[in-house]
Amino acid sequence: MELITGVYNFFVSNSSRIVDYAGNHFALVLIVIVLSLAIWISVGLIISKYERFAGSVIGMANIIFVIPSISLFGLFVTIPQLGLGRRSAVLALVLYAMMPLVGSVFRGIKSVDLSVIEAGKGMGMTDNQIMFQIQVPIAWPVVFAGLRVAVVMITGMATIATFIGERNLGRLIHHGITRGNAEMIITGALVVSFIALALDFLFGWIEKKVTSPGLRYDENR
Repeated sequence: MELITGVYNFFVSNSSRIVDYAGNHFALVLIVIVLSLAIWISVGLIISKYERFAGSVIGMANIIFVIPSISLFGLFVTIPQLGLGRRSAVLALVLYAMMPLVGSVFRGIKSVDLSVIEAGKGMGMTDNQIMFQIQVPIAWPVVFAGLRVAVVMITGMATIATFIGERNLGRLIHHGITRGNAEMIITGALVVSFIALALDFLFGWIEKKVTSPGLRYDENR
């Protein structure tokens, strides 16, 4: 009870700083999501069409994903054109988003029943029409599953960016650890979790809007 009261008091007395850090954190995550969607969904679609590249691209994504985050952030800082701050953080987080996004797009497209594709060809549809009017809509549930994993992961990993100059919620957690301040650590972690859950809820809502009712997962089954 004392800890809960301490967290509440810390939150109230430092609300302006927390809002400032949360705004920077959210802005960083939003930039990464937009860039990741534009880059990795395109790459996923390309390798689903040209499968000879799929193994190499997915293998590279897996290798990047297992690199320790603090080392990848630190590596980009040493590049003069990037340096400390947001550019290095954005690049590192976009690379980490590659594995869940590219993999989910590729798996989603390749999971479409061949008989459905053949039916589209029989109706005279072009390859692009089959891709965007048949395969992509059917693949949405798999794509969104990967997207939601990526969004939650990016939101959490963005806290590491505080070590390369980002003034985000990771700074609260870092300062809390160095000062032995549990209230500061818990407050930072709670706000990060809230942002991750809010974004996950938002993309879950979008998924329901763009996915055909017949393809939705029925939780009551």
